[in-house]
Amino acid sequence: QVQLVESGGGLVQPGESLRLSCAASGSIFSTYTMGWYRQTPGKQRELVATITSGGSTNYADSVKGRFTISRDNAKNMVYLQMNSLKPEDTAVYFCNAKKFVIVTIYDYWGQGTQVTVSS
Repeated sequence: QVQLVESGGGLVQPGESLRLSCAASGSIFSTYTMGWYRQTPGKQRELVATITSGGSTNYADSVKGRFTISRDNAKNMVYLQMNSLKPEDTAVYFCNAKKFVIVTIYDYWGQGTQVTVSS
């Protein structure tokens, strides 16, 4: 079992930066692929970025070059640095922990943190 708590959301103006944090507890954090997803009303949750246990990263095309995902396994933390924010980045951002063990998927979500980009 993994518990995830996001923080760092808020209201910013276009072009500004924000860093989201996700604190994980309850299991072996380093073995999970961690990710950030976002969702706006009426739309499906979408991938923003992921980082594997080995540190490989993957980004949605819409955030490449602007967002950076990182993790600190010693602190059980994952971060999303968001630069050059745009109004279309407005969403609830969710932290995710996922791993596959043979035929079992372990998939955990945080409660989400609101990010609003508006002038």
